[in-house]
Amino acid sequence: MKALLLAGGSGTRLRPITHTSAKQLVPVANKPVLFYGLEAIAAAGIRELGLVVGDTHAEIEAAVGDGSAFGLRVTYLRQEAPLGLAHAVLIAREFLGDEDFVMYLGDNFIVGGINEVVERFVRERPAAQIMLTKVAEPQAFGVAELDAGGRVVGLEEKPARPKSDLALVGVYLFSAAVHAVVGELKPSWRGELEITDAIQGLIEAGLRVESSVISGYWKDTGNVTDMLEVNRLVLESVEPRVLGRVDGASELIGRVAVEAGAVVERSRVVGPAIVGAGARVRDSYVGPYTSIGASCVITGSEIEYSIVLPRASIAGVGRIESSLIGRDVEVTPAPQTPKAHRLLLGDHSKVQIGS
Repeated sequence: MKALLLAGGSGTRLRPITHTSAKQLVPVANKPVLFYGLEAIAAAGIRELGLVVGDTHAEIEAAVGDGSAFGLRVTYLRQEAPLGLAHAVLIAREFLGDEDFVMYLGDNFIVGGINEVVERFVRERPAAQIMLTKVAEPQAFGVAELDAGGRVVGLEEKPARPKSDLALVGVYLFSAAVHAVVGELKPSWRGELEITDAIQGLIEAGLRVESSVISGYWKDTGNVTDMLEVNRLVLESVEPRVLGRVDGASELIGRVAVEAGAVVERSRVVGPAIVGAGARVRDSYVGPYTSIGASCVITGSEIEYSIVLPRASIAGVGRIESSLIGRDVEVTPAPQTPKAHRLLLGDHSKVQIGS
């Protein structure tokens, strides 16, 4: 079996962070979201990976390399525009050949990996197998309709009137039968080749499409709220360690990781939390579910339930929470007089000001 991992999206819901960085490389617990997918694919015993990339290809290729660090052999497949998930299958036709494959969306996060679903596909040999999860707002997802036996009988992409609350998770398994259907697809009303249409085509051809409803945790990390929630979940299992330096005036409580070269002075860090390599935390409070990136500087400030990307600095700020702070950002107090807010914000930013 081969794998197809999609990392070509532009990440509009994570702007302005994604104006300068691929959304799949935004870190969760100081590790890019994309890397969790790579590790899950390798853990399932798959070695050949086609990595679909778009405008951010250079950054992704620099981060992933040839894949050997993950136990994979990576072939990069360029998608000139985001023309749909089935379009990614179309451009990967030569790479995939006639082998079975798993398609994994690079900004998805699934607790527990994909070993079980891959083993079931190999054992039962359907034309396709999808993963589903119950959601509160199915109209925002691809939605599956199942018969009494749990077999998939219909699929719709972002339906106005969903027939169920079962949404497609971003992992799909296919036999080579899907290529004939994909080759005949027409663009949807969104101008894309929809993977839901491809799976529906398999059903209409009389081929077997199986599903499994996952009981574990799944998130599409396409927005800040979900990124913070996934960060919280990953930090729950962080291994406490002190590889850097923590002075006697500081206190570490709970599961706290202080990476190599990091310095914590006269501060209190309450886990689960991670202080990245080379970061400095002085005279500050770092609260639960916070990831401080490499080479950040936190001084005289309080922060919790947040993600701080590498090389950011926060100085003299009373309280920050539920925030995603980008690379090389500087956060400082506003002058007291005159009483005004001074802002330098990128496109599509969102700011909440209390007074």
